[in-house]
Amino acid sequence: MAAAMIAATCHTAAGEERVLPVPTVTIYPGDTINESMLKDRKFPENYRFRTAVVESPRVLAGKTARRTLLPGEPIPLNAVDDPKLVTRGVQTAILFEEGALSIVGVGIPLQSGALGETVQVKNVDSGRIITGRVQADGKIRIGIQ
Repeated sequence: MAAAMIAATCHTAAGEERVLPVPTVTIYPGDTINESMLKDRKFPENYRFRTAVVESPRVLAGKTARRTLLPGEPIPLNAVDDPKLVTRGVQTAILFEEGALSIVGVGIPLQSGALGETVQVKNVDSGRIITGRVQADGKIRIGIQ
């Protein structure tokens, strides 16, 4: 009976397949993923993945690889990340705005950050460490958010 249960779980009826995006080339950490690097591959519905995997190529467009992605293999959700707009140690504009008051300065991020992430940044003029949110233009907005 146990053998029958194992055989039943290994057998997939025709048409029961999951189509997932997989790389067509090796994608290295830091590479930006675009749709030309991906193709669809069919997996049996009962195929067991070790971790949660990306199910749509639209989710991957513009993301960066956090680790090496091999051709033909499903892409784990935790293997991709949003592109970093600010880089640790690279001078970046910091912006404070409240009403009509706008102050722009220069800071050094203490960690890399993607759009909307909160990062700590060292003000190069005062040496103080402040917290701000990464904006779409790569600036870090500080103060009232």
